[in-house]
Amino acid sequence: MINRILIVGLGSIGKRHLRLARELLPNADIRVLRHQECAFIPEHANGCFSNLDQAITFAPHIAIIASPATFHIGAAQLLARAGVHLLVEKPLSASLDGVPQLLETCREQKTVLLIGYNLRFLPSLQRFRDLLSANVIGRVISVRCEIGQYLLSWRPDTDYRQGVSARRELGGGVLLELSHELDYLRWIFGEIDLVKATLSRQSSLEVNVEDMAHLILCFAPIEDGSQLIGTLNMDFVRHDTTRLCTAIGENGSLRWNGLTGVVEQLDAGEKEWSERYRHQHQRDDSYLAEWQHFLSCVNEQKTPMITGEDGLMVLQIIEAARQSSESGSQIQVAKIQAKVRANT
Repeated sequence: MINRILIVGLGSIGKRHLRLARELLPNADIRVLRHQECAFIPEHANGCFSNLDQAITFAPHIAIIASPATFHIGAAQLLARAGVHLLVEKPLSASLDGVPQLLETCREQKTVLLIGYNLRFLPSLQRFRDLLSANVIGRVISVRCEIGQYLLSWRPDTDYRQGVSARRELGGGVLLELSHELDYLRWIFGEIDLVKATLSRQSSLEVNVEDMAHLILCFAPIEDGSQLIGTLNMDFVRHDTTRLCTAIGENGSLRWNGLTGVVEQLDAGEKEWSERYRHQHQRDDSYLAEWQHFLSCVNEQKTPMITGEDGLMVLQIIEAARQSSESGSQIQVAKIQAKVRANT
């Protein structure tokens, strides 16, 4: 029975997880861990802690790590050692430091570690993947992906300059904050072999992180030696909020719109796109499905859909992109992986 739950962090995503936890487990004892003193008990919670020792003494069955990414590993490692099952919000961390050790602790303790790349639970993205697997456009030879939204419009009631997205010390910047795209590109098209990236701060936004990233991704070669090439554009500056992924195949193209939940196909010789699938999701839908999956993994001792290894792979791609932007050269992800293994 899951009857003690810990929510680490009470920003916007922490509050969402707290509300969903109460909805799914109405009789559970749910406590919140915050970095500041608790002047009141948050809505939907039974109590509040201000330090991790108190939270571990509470002996939660599951914990949701929803603090800024730079604080994920420290809290997750101590909780995993105590045998707590973990759902860690994306990204798994802001750097590679300590990540392999956390994964090893979870293996030793046989605790579930699910990484919060909740877009994988969207029916429209699942259908996009299924259609590509069914070869509806033949062999995919190019992928073009873009994600962008003006930073001030994300949370208009808050000061964007104080938010995680804008601050390097909290794990901000487009690479980490918009890393959903890196996760689902791996999930759909396979492992990424090479990265060529340009990261920059182009706008007048008051941030100390990159607000724009342009990546060229070379996926691992397939049996015949051919290599799929993809582009990924990420930004905090565009006013026409966009989340699109287009797969270009030998027999046509398939396009996923993450905002509308529409999957469209353009066949060879045609001039118009035709709709293949539509599912307009609500904001809670993918998080609710993620929660249900997490609880199922804990109760049935199943391997989660998005593992700690998946979270580590995304961070290795991000590190390759950083190194590429600094050096101006193409970086092989395998070299990052080898270095991580050598340091553990």
